[in-house]
Amino acid sequence: MVDDQYRGLLTEREREIIKGEADVTDNYRYRVVSRVRTKIENVCEDVEILAENREDLLEDLQEAVCENK
Repeated sequence: MVDDQYRGLLTEREREIIKGEADVTDNYRYRVVSRVRTKIENVCEDVEILAENREDLLEDLQEAVCENK
C-alpha cells in the first residue's frame, strides 16, 4: 500500500485516471471524478480552519493553487 501521508489532493491512481493514462470504465472514471469533487468541497472547510488558525499556511495554500492556474 502506498503511503498517502504526503500526497496532494489526488492519489497517484486518481492522477492516472484523470489524465486518461489508465484503462478504466467510464463508470469508474465518473466515480473518481465524483470523489475528487467531494475532496474539493472538503478543501473549503480546510481553508476556513486555516483562515481562523494558521493564516501563514493559508497563504502557502493560496500561493500554491494560484501559481498553478
